[in-house]
Amino acid sequence: MKDLGTILFLLSACWSCSYGERSQDFMLLAGPLTNQFIKDLKTNPFASQSLLLGALEADDIFDCREHLPAQARDYFQYLQSRGVTHFKVSLSWFNILPTGESSQPHEDTVACYRNLVKELTESGIQPLLELHRSALPEGLRSRYGGWENPVIGQVFQDYAGFIFTKFGDLVNSYITFTHLHELRGSSQFQHAFQSHVDVYKLYHHTFKDGRVSLGMRANDVTSLSQTEPMYTEYVDFLAVHMEYDCTVKTSLMETVTEMQMTNGQRYILMYQMNTKNCADRNIQPLFSVLEALRNTDIHLMGCDITELLGNLDQGDASVQTADTKADGEEQSTSALSYQKVWEKFRAQSPAERDLFLNGSFPDGFQWAASTESFKVEGGWTEHGKGETIWDRFGHEGKVFDNQTADLACDSYHKVDYDVYLLRGMLSPNYQFSISWARIFPTGQKESLLEQGALYYEKLIDTLLQSGIEPTVTLNHWDLPQVLQDHGGWTNTSIVEAFKEFADFCFSRYGHKVKTWNTFGSPWVVSNFGYGTGEHPPGIKDPSVASYQVTHNIIKAHAEAWHVFNDKYRKNQGGKVGIALNSDWAEPNSDSPQDIEAAERYLSFMLGWFAHPIYVDGDYPALLKKQIELKKTECGEDLAVLPVFTEEEKKMIKGTADFFGLNHHTSRLISESRGSCNPGPDSVGDFQSHIDPTWPTTASSQIQSVPWGLRRLLNYIATEYTSVTNVPIYITGNGMPTEYSSDVLNDTQRIGFLKSYINEAMKAIQLDSVAIQRFTVQSLLDGFEGPQGYSQRFGLHFVNFENSDTPRTPKSSAYFYSQVIERNGFEDKKPTSFRQISGKTKQDSKLPTLPPSEVPSRSKVVWEKFSHQSKFQTKFYHYGTFPDDFQWGVSSSSYQVEGGWDADGKGPSMWDNFTHTPGTVLNGDTGDVACDSYNRFEEDLYMLRALKVKAYRLSLSWPRIFPNGYKTSLNMKGVDYYNRLIDGLIAYNITPMVTLYHWDLPQTLQDINGWDNVDMIDIFNDYCDFCFQTFGDRVKFWMTFNEPYAIAWVGYGLGELPPNVKSPRDAPYRVAHNLLKAHAKAYHTYDEKYRKTQQGLVSISVSSEWFEPLDVNIPREVAAADRALQFQLGWFAHPIFKNGDYPDAMKWQVGNKSELQGLAESRLPTFTEEEKAYIHGTADVFCLNSYTTRMARHVIPRLSTQSYEYDQDLTVRDVSDSHATAKKELRAAAWGLRRLLNWIKEEYGNPEIYITENGVSTDTSKTVDDPDRIFFLKTYIDEALKAHNLDEVRLKGYTAWSLLDSFEWLSGYSVGFGLHHIDFTHPDRPRTPKRSAHLYHQIIRQNGFPLPVEEEPIYGHFPEGFVWSVATASYQIEGAWRADGKGLSIWDAFTHTALRIANYDTGDIACDSYNKISEDVEMLKKLRVTLYHWDLPQALQNVGGWENDTIVERFRDYADVVFSNLGDKVKFWITINEPYNVANIGHGYGTAAPGISSRPGTAPYIVGHNLIKAHAEAWHLYNDKYRAKQGGIVGITINSDWAEPKNPYKQEDTDAARRFLEFQIGWFAHPVFNGDYSDLMKNRIRERSLAGGRPISRLPEFTPEEVKRIKGTHDYFGFNHYTTILASNLDFKNLQLYDGDRGVGTIYDRTWLDSGSTWLKVTPPGFRKILNFIKNEYGSPPIYITENGISERGDMDLNDVHRIHYYESYLNQALKAYLIDGVDIRGYTAWTLMDNLEWAAGFDEKFGFFYVNRSDPSLPRIPKKSVTYYATMINCNGFPDPLQGPHECQTLEPEGTESPPGPLPYPEVVNFLGLEVSPPDAEVALYVLFSLTIAGVIAAALITYQFIRVKKKSKRPKEEHISLEKKF
Repeated sequence: MKDLGTILFLLSACWSCSYGERSQDFMLLAGPLTNQFIKDLKTNPFASQSLLLGALEADDIFDCREHLPAQARDYFQYLQSRGVTHFKVSLSWFNILPTGESSQPHEDTVACYRNLVKELTESGIQPLLELHRSALPEGLRSRYGGWENPVIGQVFQDYAGFIFTKFGDLVNSYITFTHLHELRGSSQFQHAFQSHVDVYKLYHHTFKDGRVSLGMRANDVTSLSQTEPMYTEYVDFLAVHMEYDCTVKTSLMETVTEMQMTNGQRYILMYQMNTKNCADRNIQPLFSVLEALRNTDIHLMGCDITELLGNLDQGDASVQTADTKADGEEQSTSALSYQKVWEKFRAQSPAERDLFLNGSFPDGFQWAASTESFKVEGGWTEHGKGETIWDRFGHEGKVFDNQTADLACDSYHKVDYDVYLLRGMLSPNYQFSISWARIFPTGQKESLLEQGALYYEKLIDTLLQSGIEPTVTLNHWDLPQVLQDHGGWTNTSIVEAFKEFADFCFSRYGHKVKTWNTFGSPWVVSNFGYGTGEHPPGIKDPSVASYQVTHNIIKAHAEAWHVFNDKYRKNQGGKVGIALNSDWAEPNSDSPQDIEAAERYLSFMLGWFAHPIYVDGDYPALLKKQIELKKTECGEDLAVLPVFTEEEKKMIKGTADFFGLNHHTSRLISESRGSCNPGPDSVGDFQSHIDPTWPTTASSQIQSVPWGLRRLLNYIATEYTSVTNVPIYITGNGMPTEYSSDVLNDTQRIGFLKSYINEAMKAIQLDSVAIQRFTVQSLLDGFEGPQGYSQRFGLHFVNFENSDTPRTPKSSAYFYSQVIERNGFEDKKPTSFRQISGKTKQDSKLPTLPPSEVPSRSKVVWEKFSHQSKFQTKFYHYGTFPDDFQWGVSSSSYQVEGGWDADGKGPSMWDNFTHTPGTVLNGDTGDVACDSYNRFEEDLYMLRALKVKAYRLSLSWPRIFPNGYKTSLNMKGVDYYNRLIDGLIAYNITPMVTLYHWDLPQTLQDINGWDNVDMIDIFNDYCDFCFQTFGDRVKFWMTFNEPYAIAWVGYGLGELPPNVKSPRDAPYRVAHNLLKAHAKAYHTYDEKYRKTQQGLVSISVSSEWFEPLDVNIPREVAAADRALQFQLGWFAHPIFKNGDYPDAMKWQVGNKSELQGLAESRLPTFTEEEKAYIHGTADVFCLNSYTTRMARHVIPRLSTQSYEYDQDLTVRDVSDSHATAKKELRAAAWGLRRLLNWIKEEYGNPEIYITENGVSTDTSKTVDDPDRIFFLKTYIDEALKAHNLDEVRLKGYTAWSLLDSFEWLSGYSVGFGLHHIDFTHPDRPRTPKRSAHLYHQIIRQNGFPLPVEEEPIYGHFPEGFVWSVATASYQIEGAWRADGKGLSIWDAFTHTALRIANYDTGDIACDSYNKISEDVEMLKKLRVTLYHWDLPQALQNVGGWENDTIVERFRDYADVVFSNLGDKVKFWITINEPYNVANIGHGYGTAAPGISSRPGTAPYIVGHNLIKAHAEAWHLYNDKYRAKQGGIVGITINSDWAEPKNPYKQEDTDAARRFLEFQIGWFAHPVFNGDYSDLMKNRIRERSLAGGRPISRLPEFTPEEVKRIKGTHDYFGFNHYTTILASNLDFKNLQLYDGDRGVGTIYDRTWLDSGSTWLKVTPPGFRKILNFIKNEYGSPPIYITENGISERGDMDLNDVHRIHYYESYLNQALKAYLIDGVDIRGYTAWTLMDNLEWAAGFDEKFGFFYVNRSDPSLPRIPKKSVTYYATMINCNGFPDPLQGPHECQTLEPEGTESPPGPLPYPEVVNFLGLEVSPPDAEVALYVLFSLTIAGVIAAALITYQFIRVKKKSKRPKEEHISLEKKF
């Protein structure tokens, strides 16, 4: 068809010819509007000249939530000019009547719809109003249910009546239900149909003219007419959904004829016309409609054209006529486009050209920031990522200063960090690229790396959680090196590889990503990568390779686009384009030659890629012609341009949904002929120049020429997007600055962006160019190719010299944030906020409570909590707060504002105090502080990033009233707070305002400050003004912050201003005045403002928690309670209880005063009227709390009159607290829960807001602040326990503080902030700390939901699973010299002074040597047996494991053991925990044999010999005994799991990996892979050489030894207990194991403790390390040979902590088996009974059985865990509790058999070439060859005898089989 209008004309004409005089009633129906089309109208001028086509989704239909744009009228007029007569207007029932009540409409929505209807009618189009679709709106469904509710029929009738009344003057055609058929088959259908009937009657009762119908499918119309014969009586025409299937060529005429026959002569409107299985431009549906229209026997009154004509448009969203396309193609082959743009702008004067345009971008304009994978990600080999060409390029030293992208910004680990910045910056879009090699390391889909794919999944999800849309570039230069090794982009096979990569990305991420770039700046790849060789792969072939690369990239792009279009577009939506880079080419002169040269420049740069994609599928004619011209001129091919086939052209043409443009600069172009050199300049006969007046940047290639962008955009619109009618996205614009001293105040970048963005706005507003997005390059400083890190494009500074790679916003980030906020450059209008609703207080008076007893009844808190075990106290609680929980962050005016004398502010007493030398550490002052007075927008940036709900700030009294009195009002101060408060509310952040946070106007202090009763009225005047001025927006007020500190620290100790040292009575007087001042301010608000403002007023009191010295001693409990009453009750008791001080206070001070000879108490008294006035003057309880102390009763000197001594107590730190930078504020989180409970009990369970809680760190801790991480995790969890477990009414938590700030007497030496401030920098840059990211996560999750990794799983271990329990001979036997036993190394070690705790020895141990029968009985309870033994001293005396000869001796000994015991023993462990033997015994020397003199060599020598000895023993068994004996041999290796201390930090991730390589890998890597890991070998070699040694301290295996060691395993024996947090630690040149490993280790404070300082309960680490073994060592069978937990102190047989440990760890093992496929064969618990735990002696108890060492008989007493573990064994796992109790959980006693008697010992045996006694030989045997002899349901590691028994019975009896002592 030549013109769309022709089609519409044919439709109309056919009907007119058929129906003559009724032709004016014919409907050509379009619409309804969609949200997406509305956006297009706002940003795309071409949209109004096209039809809205394609299938409509219900949730995309325009619902008048935003105003109709002005461009809508142009669109409607265009439709009318094309013949459209009617337009569907779909109404939103819920938006119009949100409550369902017609008396409560949403007027703005009604007005919007009326405006829409008017625009239609004024454009000559009749509206067809759609009242509703089908199902009840969600908002009404929750109130009424469904259509079956009879009430809803009347509600719908009221709604319809409302619509008829509001729109009847403009509309005469209605559809009640557009999709009634969606309710067919349900009871709701009849109710909805009846509602239609009622509405139909209502309409025709009210209006004479007009038509009403309802929408149904054709087949439903037929069936309905049969079931509801009266159906046609209640429709004025049939509104039918029709479908045409091109595969079966459905006859619409037959369908319509059938309807006509069954429904009389009703006119039929093809209300919605859907096509099915129709190819692009298939005209069958159109002909079928025309056929029906021509049939005069059918009464058709119109048809829907939406999808009917959409099918003719080749699948995109715009319609172009053939003439338009032909014109476009013709135009694109000429110089008209460039000439047109040049002529348009050539006459501009510089002043006119550079004129700044104030204004805004269209609504819906998209703002973005970008990065590229290789520039920011780092993690270049993480999790198996493949090498890229940029990795290779950097490692070959081809980058500035030999820099690489190995770490870059470490964004691979810092997703949260980057998204944090985007939130703060308000960026709604983030454009990033995917590293092909991270997902497909080889570039091929077969090499899929799941962890790489998961990284991008996490990034996308994190963006979407923050409301940021991801835009993904599939490839931005970083080609996998493997593909490059096969030719890279010159190899045509890469097209298919890229297609598969794109397919994977679309499939994996397309449901979340809606905008895709296939390539970013591909010209750079072609030209610099394969032409000049300046970029990798460094190929210099501008004649052939460069052109072949472009050819393949274009085809790869097109293939990717078609993959998306064919497979994903329908379901995913979304757009795919390409981001092309181009300069603007400005002629160097007005000569025709230079103009033509400039056009050629653009053709060779931009047209090379754009013309095939956007115009005709082929290279520009000008480009092809020029290349041929140069070939003729030079007689050779300077450029070999490949040729697209006709099929390829068709495939390439139109393969972009938008035009992506990367633009940075412009060039002056002149003609330059005569050169025959390869390269675009020579081939193109042009030369580029730079105007020396253009401002330069750090790159010689980029100058600031903003006007060039506007011209380039006009050129693109004329040359390309006018052909395809797609919008332009600016996908990259920015400039580099040098890495200099001032990296933050980047005014040059601000100027650059401001001018370029303004030129883009000019192009939209003045030139009607359809630009929809502007993207700033780049979000971060990054690795900038050959320039490395010497050039910085980032809006955020990245400190690459700091291993944390911290990000700090530059000035340009704040500038860009403002541009986004304003949507351009128009100054923000003063925000006119409506009255913001506050919380209505039901009763302004709290109930009167009786005074506190002495001690108070709240002592129940100590009774409840102080007897808890450490396990109960520290057990981490998972859960969340209510949805309305208020998360906040805080600050105070003097600490952050600065501007101490700015804009008329008066001096405060803190100003005077800090200006006095020697008062504050380092002479610090608050004169500038964080400079928030001038930088509050930067604070808002961080608040937005945190996503807090509230910000607690204080007002500076002297900034508002400089001299403290209301007569001195300073409006500039008021304006500052108005701007700040308005800024908070604009981002839905609730301002919590403290009226007084210690910065008293100095003028008022001059009249004695708070010791003057006049202050009560003066303060009230100030509060009154603030309530009046800010109360329309502030709904949460606090009068005072920490009045305790004001009274006692300011007027008693005199440490804080006003520095009054009068502890006798001044604190009491000041507190008295503060309470009365607070009460008066409260009543002022209550009486004057509460009714209209509805806010809350309180006071922020502070308190530590006080734990009694001994909870069992009443006077100590009373002392703790007294401490709370003197600190917290001093202020809370009058306000929350009865208006008076606590009795404990009155009693103490009164008695002390009398004893001191005073006539009256030093504590003032309140009158009854004052008490009544003060009581109840707080709407909520606001609490500041930081620490926990221990209170102890004392009687101090009576002669000293002091508030402090009045209390009769002293305090000290609690024992399990953690130091902070403020020594008086140690962290002990458990006290917070108890304090909250005390407040609940003491003050009648008020609503509580924690208004301050935080921790200080010293200035050396900048951004990586683990102490704050631990603090927040523990303190907030204790608050969560109080809320969830104790029913404390906690309503909010406010962290102190937003920023590092002036910390009073400490100045800037410590910081409490979630954001680091560099106080040495004049700009006071704000950098988020790691704790800020944690706090955001807590806020987002609303607490601590149970982590997925902690969720339990139910199921069973495999049949035949081996359950065991372990112990070791020396630890239990005793009898150290009995029956001729020789000395062992542990005998010698424990008898050496200062080796073992409490001087314990194993001389008696558990006396198991004499208590075999008792131990067997214990084993019966557990049903398992496992023994380990220790090494004879005789071996150590000849060098032990440092003697190389031990390897051969070990083999000889193994031969003896295998020969004599192999017929019974089938499970052999050669070495148990070789790490402990090598490093603990021979490095640290804290275990036998206690060697520590050679820490740099001995451990490695011993380890080397242990590995070789193991291998020899394995080969001996394998070669000589396996065939006959059928056993298995392995080695047991112990290791902790290591997590990076900072998971956001590559350095810590590397440290965690090193920890594992140096512990588990030390021995596992040789045994399973043949040699030490490269990491271990390289680290030790490098450090050895650096230390002056000629060779590595780590011995080397010969090639023969490597072959012999590799594979010497039948299983992996593994001992595991805990997890550590690893960080990099530089040991300098210390030559020892720890130095080689280079790892510092700490523990997370949230992890449960045990009786061992090194053992924390960390179950998830167990699963992770089991997976590590599986992945690193070829998925071997694993036997867990040790796992358990210790306790110390008084024994509690109800060892719940041990049960918890085993339950958690075993569940993780089960997950590893069932979910991860780890081949776990057995589990051994450590240990059977409490025994000698090596150097810890008997203090640490791991046993299932308690050994009572106070009883000489050493009885064994089972703990509760015995039953649990036995049940676990019996069930072989975890039965699902939802299935009810399982029979396995009921233990039954089983019979046992007596063990056979021992055989007599021979007198001596030969052991490793030595003659030793049989007992010593047996000891040696078991330390080296451990065996399991188990009898339980799934036992496998047993003798042949036991196996035979097991075969006879499904559940065998318990057996204990002793090893016969024979050789």
